[in-house]
Amino acid sequence: MDPNALRPDPSKAVPSVPSTGDWPAQAADLIVNTVGAVRDRTTGTILTVARVAVFGILAVVLGVVVIVLTIIALIRLLDVILPSSVWLPYLVVGVASLIGGLLVFRRRNPPSASGNTSPR
Repeated sequence: MDPNALRPDPSKAVPSVPSTGDWPAQAADLIVNTVGAVRDRTTGTILTVARVAVFGILAVVLGVVVIVLTIIALIRLLDVILPSSVWLPYLVVGVASLIGGLLVFRRRNPPSASGNTSPR
């Protein structure tokens, strides 16, 4: 048997080993960082959208509750202050709501100059 047959061939490519000597830890860090980046781009975005949706719905529900309770309190307060039956507080709150709605309606975006009034 030839003694040179057991020696490795120097012409074949051998993978290089990092010079720091701690390549298993570097490989593990690279894998962890890659998985973390992929997770942040997918799951992180979905969690952010879900949080915005949940807190938005909560804010809308609480806003509606506050508006309704404010209207009820205003009507009861006006019923005590104004010297008539309950129709006058309803009329005052209704007229105030109408004026507020008209002011908001006037501030809307006017239709385009092309005459196309469809929302498409």
